[in-house]
Amino acid sequence: MELLTIGAFAKASRLSPKALRLYDELGLLTPARVDPDTGYRRYAPEQLEQARLVAWLRRLGMPLARIRRVSALQPGEAAGEIRAYWARVEADTAARRDLAAFLVDHLNGKDPTMSRTTAPLALRYAALSDTGRVRASNQDTAYAGSRLLAVADGYGTRGAPASAAAVDALRSLESDTVPAGGLLNALEDALGRAEQAVHGVASPGDDGADADSGAGAGTGTGTGTGTTLTAMLWTGSQLALVHIGDSRVHLLRDGELFQITHDHTVVQSLIDEGRLTPEEAASHPQRSLLLRALGRGADSTPDLRLHDARVGDRYLLCSDGLSTVVPAGDVLRVLAGTPEPEAAVRELVALANESGGPDNVSCVVADVVAQA
Repeated sequence: MELLTIGAFAKASRLSPKALRLYDELGLLTPARVDPDTGYRRYAPEQLEQARLVAWLRRLGMPLARIRRVSALQPGEAAGEIRAYWARVEADTAARRDLAAFLVDHLNGKDPTMSRTTAPLALRYAALSDTGRVRASNQDTAYAGSRLLAVADGYGTRGAPASAAAVDALRSLESDTVPAGGLLNALEDALGRAEQAVHGVASPGDDGADADSGAGAGTGTGTGTGTTLTAMLWTGSQLALVHIGDSRVHLLRDGELFQITHDHTVVQSLIDEGRLTPEEAASHPQRSLLLRALGRGADSTPDLRLHDARVGDRYLLCSDGLSTVVPAGDVLRVLAGTPEPEAAVRELVALANESGGPDNVSCVVADVVAQA
């Protein structure tokens, strides 16, 4: 078998000799022969296919450690890994796109408190939280005010005070005057206060094993007290969203219901990567395991975005005690057919309890109306 010099192999594979030496050191692409005296590398022609695969994966931006795993797989399995990787890239890119749009508005001096409509808008709202039929106590917190809407779902031995502390830390936003272009800073400052408040209520020896935390509840670390936090701040014509965890926000607009948050859970990441279907995720044993939350050792990176409001919009914020047991069609029916927010939250909580009420359930419903 005639071997190729490193120069000839580099030309044929479109990889530089420097890259080939690096990939050899990392175990990605080992030469067929290395001269024991000179250290000169030679490659077999059949290694070209693997080299080109490595080059293509690098152009995708795949990390070298993951390329090593993909290169060792059979073609069908490798294709699945590449598909999963790219799905994750697209999901991450979408999240960064939302933040980039937020920052562009912020740096251009766009004032989110200025109404774009001829008539001023306001919110009509209601909130309700219920223990459910199974839990011994309620670790959820729901809040609705003239400017702030929030739902938090606590976990661990002090999940209830954790969720309450997180929401309470945001309540100053109800009365604070946010300067033009300062919404991003105000949200981040409030989120920092919420995170510190959650840390302050956690017990030193808390291991997250409270009976009310639920099977598999907790962050990716699997330990400790913490909470999800999903909140919206009303600015006059827009709602600014901050979201961490698996509580959700839905928007009812023109008769259609849209989920405008993305769950930060293990199963959602598997769905994003094409490894699970939504139907499989519903019964997955790790469906409650969070990837992001407010708590010690947890990833607390929030999703931040702005939503332009229209008269007639209806927002629903809810904990997973509603979303995991009440079908989306029933949620749509209640939101579209129950005019008063207070009646709507009562009916949604009742539906969760009629479905067994396996978890605490919290709902906030807010309508965008013309200010009288």
